[in-house]
Amino acid sequence: MKPIISAFECASESAGPRPPVLLDVRWQLGGPHGRPDYEAGHIPGAVFVDLDAELAGPPGSGGRHPLPDPEEFGAAMRRAGVSRDTPVVLYDGGQGWAAARAWWLLRWTGHPDVRVLDGGLATWDGELSTESPTPAEGDFRPEPGALPLLDAEGAAALARSGLLLDARAAERYRGDVEPIDRVGGHIPGAVSAPTSENTSGDGRFLPAEALAARFRELGTDGAPEVGVYCGSGVSGAHEVLALAVAGIPAALYAGSWSEWSADESRPVATGPDPQ
Repeated sequence: MKPIISAFECASESAGPRPPVLLDVRWQLGGPHGRPDYEAGHIPGAVFVDLDAELAGPPGSGGRHPLPDPEEFGAAMRRAGVSRDTPVVLYDGGQGWAAARAWWLLRWTGHPDVRVLDGGLATWDGELSTESPTPAEGDFRPEPGALPLLDAEGAAALARSGLLLDARAAERYRGDVEPIDRVGGHIPGAVSAPTSENTSGDGRFLPAEALAARFRELGTDGAPEVGVYCGSGVSGAHEVLALAVAGIPAALYAGSWSEWSADESRPVATGPDPQ
């Protein structure tokens, strides 16, 4: 199954005999809360999901957006109406990061049918609703481990033995600037691969063939394993999703740079080269 869905396909399935559960995951790093935008207008039937409260645990030694407790995540998904045997479609404001985070969590915890609305809400040309639905309780029970997950040690090892992609902006990878975390730079051996190069100007993913070509140039063909990290595990999920569109499985280092850089004993590389 493709991990993304077009607005046309989403509208068609929503009107069909097996409509997907729709989750609105609007969120901006350091920006205003997404709930007011949801209340001002969302795809009819969509339930709002709070990334910071429901798709992440409390910030700390595990990073700024550590993985949520699986049972708490499962409870949040059941409240949103998610069941194991019903498809789920996720969308955000268009950047795709937050929807990809929810996609990765649901897939990692074993949901078999999850897709992201390609291009987000901006691609939806149907009506919008201001009504907040109260869905029937779902039955989804998380079983973590369905997608590969890296810790700090695993990410360091993969940077040596395979291909570890850094999904942040190139200037943060190089260490030219670091607006959020303790220090700039990257994990030694990681390759710069900004998420901005996975999409076109309208926020939609590049065609699968173009994404596959991009990742081949970055080294996926010769790598026994591929991993991704970012600042705190959100945009990295978007890169894992882009790799999935291209047909390339990849692990996520969820703690990412916010966890790695918080430990002063871990090495930091700077400049444009992996080493």
